[in-house]
Amino acid sequence: MKFVLEVNVPDTEPASTAVRELSRVLRYWGGNLHHYALAPGTGETVYDSGYREVGRWTITESTGSTDS
Repeated sequence: MKFVLEVNVPDTEPASTAVRELSRVLRYWGGNLHHYALAPGTGETVYDSGYREVGRWTITESTGSTDS
């Protein structure tokens, strides 16, 4: 399996805000993964602290390579 997390952080955000938002996303979804079947096709929308959609995580088939 391959875990893919994509998060869009606006270039207009200060670096400290970007770090805070990315840290929140990683903590939140890292703590909630046990609620999901880690099988291809599983995924969810990712929201920032203002509940705006900023990305998505998904489980896909592994290609056998660790390269992206």
